[in-house]
Amino acid sequence: MVEQTLSNWVKAKREGKLKEVSGKAGVTAEQMEISRLRAELARVKMERDILGKATAYFAKGQK
Repeated sequence: MVEQTLSNWVKAKREGKLKEVSGKAGVTAEQMEISRLRAELARVKMERDILGKATAYFAKGQK
């Protein structure tokens, strides 16, 4: 889904149909980094939660 969206944007840009959002400046490098870090943090939290549940499951089986 993400790949398709990106492909659509690239195609629109090449055809000159991509328009800037009025009243908003472009995304800064800092904003992009913050977004990337937020996504990474969400992924790491999910992995942590999964590992915690797996540890509890296997610890219960050893009693």
